Amino acid sequence: MQFGKILTQATSMFYKEDHWVVMTFWNSLYIAFFLMPLGITLPTPFFIISIVFGIMMIFRPQKKFVLDKSVLLFPLYFTIMTLSLIYTDDLGSGLNLVQRSLSLLLFPIIFLFVKEDANTVKRLFDFLLVGLIVSFFINICIASNNLYRYLIDIKEITGVFMFLEEIVKNWSQFFVGSVFSRSVNANYVSIYILLVLSYYLKNKLRSRFQLVVVTLLFLYLFLLASIAAYLILFVMSLLLIFNIVDKEKKYMMIIVFIMGVALFLGNPRVTNFYERVKDFSKEAAYETTTLEKSRILAWDASVKLIKEAPMLGYGVGDANDVLMKKYKELGYMPNHENKYNAHNQFLQTYLQSGIIGFSVLLIIFIVLGMRMKRSRNEFSVFLIVFVSLLFESMLVRFNGIVFFSIVIPLLLKKRSILSSRIIRN
Repeated sequence: MQFGKILTQATSMFYKEDHWVVMTFWNSLYIAFFLMPLGITLPTPFFIISIVFGIMMIFRPQKKFVLDKSVLLFPLYFTIMTLSLIYTDDLGSGLNLVQRSLSLLLFPIIFLFVKEDANTVKRLFDFLLVGLIVSFFINICIASNNLYRYLIDIKEITGVFMFLEEIVKNWSQFFVGSVFSRSVNANYVSIYILLVLSYYLKNKLRSRFQLVVVTLLFLYLFLLASIAAYLILFVMSLLLIFNIVDKEKKYMMIIVFIMGVALFLGNPRVTNFYERVKDFSKEAAYETTTLEKSRILAWDASVKLIKEAPMLGYGVGDANDVLMKKYKELGYMPNHENKYNAHNQFLQTYLQSGIIGFSVLLIIFIVLGMRMKRSRNEFSVFLIVFVSLLFESMLVRFNGIVFFSIVIPLLLKKRSILSSRIIRN
């Protein structure tokens, strides 16, 4: 009986109204958003299905068509990136990335013809939330199993107390950072969590279940240990505190904020952060670089390359190739061996299509920032999507591309359901 109720509630989340083409479009997006935290390739076929049915929706008879020019900024960005193929030597790699980026062209155009309502868009966040909760428990189970197997292999452990002592000493090796989230990049999952939190914390928590869910999301964010996500959360929390009028509540939130900062700074990955990034400029450090050092070295190499080709860049197919050569030239061998990209979408875009592509990407976020400055809640969402691109080249992977090609056009619309009615407090 209980299973029947759960099944009914689960099926009620899907889109069931309107034409079957519209229904397939939205339900494919819902499933894709659910699968995003679970694996890199899992949501891909559902995003493709939604694109196909979205194109079909364009050719359906429309009662009214409103052209919002700002939504077309991403198609313009895609066009500039495609034109850079003209001066690309590695045409195969360039065409591959352009093909992966087709959603930047298609989804914004589709959303010009799709009339979304608050409830329909809300379900995107609902499915993403469910996917995050499922991925959290999957990662907990995998990490627990790996830790248990590791402890069993240590022959010196005798007795319960020694076993517990080893758990306390070694838990962070299995439950923190990229080792905890192997199927999807920890930074990506952290961005999904922040967006969901920005939506669900716009109102007061009205039930214990909601409190448990939000607590799990904060715990997940803590374990993922994304420095960029911590930075965004820090600024979001300050904005939230400044937005509180009642002095008593403000003082209480300040105390909670200080306790939260102390907790997150206690993360093993954060406590060692300074040690991992200091002295990165020394030659000896290049051979033992960590993720943070790799990111800084990637930025350094990218800036040097941009200075050498400031106008047109190197073409969408050659950007990574010239970056690999620069790594080798500068002696950044771990970056070269791991084939790291620029780890910053603005630098990556500059390498691909020069100052024109960089300017269009910057304009997208200038317009988005101007549209979302109306409230601190909206600005928090802008902060999430903007800062995430400062730390990751998210528009080179299909999941990152398609996620941004859906969320940002919905935010860019002048009468945006997503920003004005859902995220605004």
